[in-house]
Amino acid sequence: MTTAWKIGMFQCAGLMGTWKLAENTATDFLDLGHWLTMARRCEEAGVDFLFFADDYGYPVVNGGLPATAVRSGVQFPKGDPMAILPALAAVTEKLGLVTTLSTTVEKPPMVARKMATLDHMTNGRIGWNVVTGAGQNASARLFGSELTEHDKRYEIAADHVDLSLKLWEGCWDEGALVVDREAGIYADPDKVREIVHRGPHFSSDGVLTVPPGPQRTPVLFQAGASAPGRDLAAKYAEAVFLAAEVPALAAQIADTRRRAEQYGRDPASIKFLMAGTFVVAETEAEARAIRERATATRTLDDAAASYAFFTGLDLSVMDPDKPLDPSAALTQTGRTNVERFLGPNAPTVRQILEEFQRNSVMGAPFIGTAEQVVDQAEVAMAATGADGFLVQPDHTGTFDSFIDLVMPELRARGLVQTDQPAMTLRERLLGTGSPHLAAEHPGAVYRNSAAARQ
Repeated sequence: MTTAWKIGMFQCAGLMGTWKLAENTATDFLDLGHWLTMARRCEEAGVDFLFFADDYGYPVVNGGLPATAVRSGVQFPKGDPMAILPALAAVTEKLGLVTTLSTTVEKPPMVARKMATLDHMTNGRIGWNVVTGAGQNASARLFGSELTEHDKRYEIAADHVDLSLKLWEGCWDEGALVVDREAGIYADPDKVREIVHRGPHFSSDGVLTVPPGPQRTPVLFQAGASAPGRDLAAKYAEAVFLAAEVPALAAQIADTRRRAEQYGRDPASIKFLMAGTFVVAETEAEARAIRERATATRTLDDAAASYAFFTGLDLSVMDPDKPLDPSAALTQTGRTNVERFLGPNAPTVRQILEEFQRNSVMGAPFIGTAEQVVDQAEVAMAATGADGFLVQPDHTGTFDSFIDLVMPELRARGLVQTDQPAMTLRERLLGTGSPHLAAEHPGAVYRNSAAARQ
């Protein structure tokens, strides 16, 4: 029997993509009703989770926010998904909810407390996308700090996750929560312990004040495609989001699985989700017309602002008829989106801008009828070894075309699970009967263990 694909939906609480089209609703990102409707539709369609990208960044050119980014809504403005998630939890029962918190900005006890609380509020449907942060040039300026070197950010992230896992897994033993009113005992003090952590970047002496939720630890997602990012994913992640063309995706997935095995983990225990842009309509001609209209809303200046956000590089001041200078790979942000345009047969700067105008960082879309795009998606799945898709918003800023056209085709082919009961996000994604971590997961060693106190 075919293993069911995992289907997540990608959003950010801000302007995205084709907001200039009349039918697009992304400009409603500060209207709670917009998100409530979207979450309900995703759950009714049988989607596994709704994923929010987030960061404090924005494009920076010549030391400041470029007028193009403000005028055209390029990675600007944005709200805070953490303020939206509790409301989505209240109107759904099965849909997983995943959000991004930066290990560069948020300290481990802050992340641990927020995620533990949301694990309760969602009945175990929460996930954390572990990132070092996007738009680093802007966020460093915003917080008045120096830009942290690329590889060091991943060293900080590893120490961050390590301490977070100790707080989730090591503070409260099973059975620590008593809530015996007659005896006057809320929790057993012998089963609640202080964490002592001395890492290379974080130190802590204290207790996570939130009792364990259904999952204890949120499902850990990761989205870095650079070598340090793949290593972080191999050590900690349970699901990985990747955006690239098929050959690069296949190589990234294979390398991350190899690294996971070196860390003593089952490589198959990590679910890989590729970015999937589905331009779908009742006919192929209609789908291609939608694609042309969407592309026409983005100018090359918009593409340059987007590229600056992801990489810190300003292509608008470079010779458009020459390739990138190889020294550009030394950028401290978004190296993957620089390295993909280097090497033999490297495109010119103009060609890079044209690529970002068409596809940004997400790779080429699947275009056509529902039958055609699912055919294309099946080929991509077979070629990469991925486990599913993180679906990008359509031309309306929602997932309506995917839900109405693609999901029925996936169900008809037996490619997605249907009529699943309510369960934790970890159970839904990993298929385990336990809401907690697998034995080989790095966090498992800290549960009810003296190792958590060291």
